[in-house]
Amino acid sequence: MVQLFSNSYVHIIVSTLVVYLFIVIAIRLFGKKELAQLSVVDLVFILLISNSVQNAMVGPDSTLSGGLVAAMTLFLFNYIFKYLQYRFPKLGKVVQGDETMLVYKGKMITAHMKIAKISEDELMEAVREHGVATIKEVDLAILEVDGSISVLSNQYQKVTVKRRKSHKVVTKQEG
Repeated sequence: MVQLFSNSYVHIIVSTLVVYLFIVIAIRLFGKKELAQLSVVDLVFILLISNSVQNAMVGPDSTLSGGLVAAMTLFLFNYIFKYLQYRFPKLGKVVQGDETMLVYKGKMITAHMKIAKISEDELMEAVREHGVATIKEVDLAILEVDGSISVLSNQYQKVTVKRRKSHKVVTKQEG
């Protein structure tokens, strides 16, 4: 009879957790502008669950049970990780970072754009996709933690959020 926590299953669990953490850290280090609609944790979870039977996590164990142990480890750790981010907001800030102001009262904040690795062309494209013709018309543009760019214009009356990868524009008109 196969023991549930035999050495090979413990190895799968540990390997799976190491790969998960490595990818979370790597994505965090490479920047948020590539993420668009997913949080760092969501993206890592999707990438890893689809590869839960890969050698990096299960080693030579390509059995169904080995893949299921890796997948269950991902489900449990992702749940715990998200709970910890909710319970401890500082952890969420460390993992996902902060939003970055790119434009304030019609002026680009080039130092922030440089840190976020957003070019003027990319910013202008985002502004135009929000229906705003020039930077001078933008009251506030923010690179959100999920990689989207929010734009407030028309004296903060028109708010739009552009999802960078899907090219969807959500518009909210106030008052």
